[in-house]
Amino acid sequence: MQKKQLIILGAGIMQGPAIRAAKRLGLEAIVVDGDQNAPCVQEADRFENIDLKDKEGIEAFARSLSPRGVLAGIMTAGTDFSASVAWVAERLGLPGLSYEAAVNASDKERMRSCFKRDGVPSPAFTTLFAAPSVGWRAPFPFPVVVKPVDNMGARGCRRADTVEDLQEAIRDALPFSRSNKVIIEEYMEGPEFSVDAIVCGGKITIAGLADRHIVFPPYFIEMGHTMPTHIDSETAEKLLSVFKAGVRSLGITNGAAKGDVKLTSKGPMIGEIAARLSGGYMSGWTYPYAAGVELTRAAIGIAIGEDPAVVAASLIPSRNWAAAERAFISIPGVVRYIAGAGAAKATPYVRDIFLRVKPGDAARFPVNNVSKSGNVIAAAPARAEAVRAAETAARLLLVRLETPNGATASFLKNGGTPGVFPPSAYTVSSEIQNLIGKLPPGIEETAVYSYNEEILEKNAGQALSIIAFPEFETAEYTDWLGRTAQESLEAVRTLTGLSLPVKRADGACSGMALGRGFWKALIRGGYQGAVYLIDSLTSRG
Repeated sequence: MQKKQLIILGAGIMQGPAIRAAKRLGLEAIVVDGDQNAPCVQEADRFENIDLKDKEGIEAFARSLSPRGVLAGIMTAGTDFSASVAWVAERLGLPGLSYEAAVNASDKERMRSCFKRDGVPSPAFTTLFAAPSVGWRAPFPFPVVVKPVDNMGARGCRRADTVEDLQEAIRDALPFSRSNKVIIEEYMEGPEFSVDAIVCGGKITIAGLADRHIVFPPYFIEMGHTMPTHIDSETAEKLLSVFKAGVRSLGITNGAAKGDVKLTSKGPMIGEIAARLSGGYMSGWTYPYAAGVELTRAAIGIAIGEDPAVVAASLIPSRNWAAAERAFISIPGVVRYIAGAGAAKATPYVRDIFLRVKPGDAARFPVNNVSKSGNVIAAAPARAEAVRAAETAARLLLVRLETPNGATASFLKNGGTPGVFPPSAYTVSSEIQNLIGKLPPGIEETAVYSYNEEILEKNAGQALSIIAFPEFETAEYTDWLGRTAQESLEAVRTLTGLSLPVKRADGACSGMALGRGFWKALIRGGYQGAVYLIDSLTSRG
């Protein structure tokens, strides 16, 4: 007897739990992706190379399987292609939600229109097919948020505070839209939360409520999430009530739903709702770790038409833990290597380390949720323990960049103005900025951030040291990931292998001392900026 088959759209990291769960259920996992080199291709029982936007092509492939009578269903998790899933399911008579509902949950204009029609709290909006004329304003006050109508992962999404910002944001967002259309929305001020749910016969079962940690304006970069949420149960219930109203408004009656909800001065408001399980490691990792529920298994049950009672039973929590996911990032450049993965993985309560860049890859300062360097996941009996573990491990992961590199050098020499993107690793006071200028110059300024053989040969045999900057070293400043100045100095020593003593600016610091240029690089680019400067001085290429 042949195995029942399940088509899974996507072969990325986020679809790994679905592939593995399908195989544990005795299903043949048939995975479709436009990228034949996607990370989980080798885990599939069968792989088919089809663009996930090509719903007709996926339908034709599915029909080639159905005459054998073993195709049980089709699903996705963590992709933006629930409409492709619904298209195929509807035409082949497979379990799932309607194509109309899936499009409602994929097209942000249709989504907002549904919410407006049904009175679901949601921001005012308007849409554009092209960049508007100079001076155009949205029909509601600044600030506003600009997004492509049909993409995910915060691609092309940013806040605009002025007419000039708005024009730039629209131009940036249009290329990310498959339909060449952008949506402009009222900005919602307030903390943001992620929700996962399973919907079976119209019954909505909440399966995870997490705090989202959004930073780096004007972009919306999620540097992690934590569950359970910190908000009280009454506030959480109000938030979930609005989410459920949004799910019903979109017509999601059978499948999964993922929501982003903001808690504003007006009360809970819907950011977005997708007709799928969440990406961002929540549905496949943090919720299972926290609740003991394999959420992807429940979604598969819906997709193959499993008895609702069996699906409901699979959603009963067996654990009351906390889980935290945290990202780590890089300044622009080319990755030489990543250090610290072993130490990070050995941190108590850490479950997973995901490295999203490798040697030779271009690193970018994140402007969306797919341009980070990696992620750490921890789970523990208490929230504080899980958070501490994830944040500690993230700080242990150190990205060393290649030298020379124009993007890195430009980042270190330019920018850093408060409120201007990209921000500096350390946001310091004007007093500290003034004090930097009074520090003595070191060898790094003589060499102008580049290898100078004459200078190095003149000082051969002398060890590098750092001219002290006690006002910054002892202050309570922290970088993007919470490193103090002392922790960043230790990271520099770890990567370079140099002892780098910090000494007073006196005669003992002549020769190979690093001065104000070093501290500028550290404040601007964190440990990476300081290491890049040292590598530029001490490496012949």
